[in-house]
Amino acid sequence: MILSTERLLPDAQGYARAAEILHEGGRVAFPTETVYGLGGDARNDMAVAGIFEAKGRPRFNPLIVHVESAQAAQAYVTWSDLAERLARAFWPGPLTMVLPLKPDTGLSPLVTAELPTLAIRVPAHPVAQALLRTFGGPVAAPSANPSGRISPTLAAHVIAGLDGRIEAVLDGGACDVGVESTILGLADGPVLLRPGGISAEEIEAVIGEPVGHHADGSAISAPGQLASHYAPGASVRLNAETRQDGELLLGFGPVACDLNLSPTGDLREAAANLFGHLHALDAQGADAIAVSPIPDAGLGRAINDRLRRAAAPRPGTDRP
Repeated sequence: MILSTERLLPDAQGYARAAEILHEGGRVAFPTETVYGLGGDARNDMAVAGIFEAKGRPRFNPLIVHVESAQAAQAYVTWSDLAERLARAFWPGPLTMVLPLKPDTGLSPLVTAELPTLAIRVPAHPVAQALLRTFGGPVAAPSANPSGRISPTLAAHVIAGLDGRIEAVLDGGACDVGVESTILGLADGPVLLRPGGISAEEIEAVIGEPVGHHADGSAISAPGQLASHYAPGASVRLNAETRQDGELLLGFGPVACDLNLSPTGDLREAAANLFGHLHALDAQGADAIAVSPIPDAGLGRAINDRLRRAAAPRPGTDRP
């Protein structure tokens, strides 16, 4: 039984303790450049099951495996020339590639939800890199929050959602990108399975061809595709020009609001602030959060994707 979650510093002692917990089958939250991930040994069935348990995550929703290098990734997936080009351009960084799973990798089948593919990436955050090197193995890690709720960009967000449900969190400060990684399917691709920290335009510039897009409502083939996800306790109303009675307004650009994602209309600043601002507004106890219109281009597509899922009807409730 876990009485409280340890908060570890990103130093030699903290990394050693975190690696020890992972080797014992425990769970450690850690920062990536996107959001905090909830890590467990991807080869250990009990560790991976513990991730699903702590989050209340559906078992049919696959996980991303984090490794320290492209060379390490090739032990688990069938590599290709296209994967190599993308890895050279974007790894370490906020791109997850979904590739055919090699046989006999030793990974828990829970990681892939028994799909024939694996979502894998190399994070850029120095704390994530140090943890992976110290641990010396693959770490399965979805976002470190209760399933369906706002993703964490601070250690405090992790503690607020998962205290006493996981063994430890490595406190590496605020995450820079602020929205999860872009997920690109390459098994039958390239197909954009989830928009994220790298835009489709950036990917297309590297590969020299357009990417396809995952159809909403089709079978889940990667993390982050549930219709209702990233949600605060309050309901969410999108494309709001003004606030209505009882609402708090999350602004974008030069608008009067309660919190502003970016007063200057900078999409990178908005992405970095998105989850943190939703946490802050939700903590004020509002019944509803209205959100200003966000341009649906470049990184704005990832922001709008998260906001649409936050605003979607929530299973098992009578409210959006």
